[in-house]
Amino acid sequence: MEWRELDLGNCSVAATLGLVGERWTLLILREVFAGLHRFDEMAEHLGISRRALTERLRQLVDAGLLERRSYQEAGQRSRHEYHLTARAHDLQWVLAALLQYGDTHLGDPAAAPVVLRHSGCGGHVHVELRCSGGHEVAGADVEPVLGPGAVRLST
Repeated sequence: MEWRELDLGNCSVAATLGLVGERWTLLILREVFAGLHRFDEMAEHLGISRRALTERLRQLVDAGLLERRSYQEAGQRSRHEYHLTARAHDLQWVLAALLQYGDTHLGDPAAAPVVLRHSGCGGHVHVELRCSGGHEVAGADVEPVLGPGAVRLST
């Protein structure tokens, strides 16, 4: 079977984009990764409408990427903070890859506004491709091949 014969109904790229492919969704996740957990903080920092933020947060909670936690300031009503789930933490490398790509190809890597550091040793965090043999792989050296879930298009 060749690539053009592949039924893309179970495509992992399409499924992931369906979950996080909308611009605001990734930016909201970026905010929560950076430590902003409260609705008002996110709305102000992102410049997003309250309605759009409400909808995106609901979608992220429903998808299991964020969890709501109640908090209450003195004299105020109870509100929610938003925290990453383990499932969202598994997306951090995607945001790191977007950051790395943007610094390399769209900005000035020497003047990056955000750098990622390993909290354990302080080392710079970066994303790289490696094969199961341990080799660092250039993007041009990666080839998609059909996997065990490949299904032929029905004709």
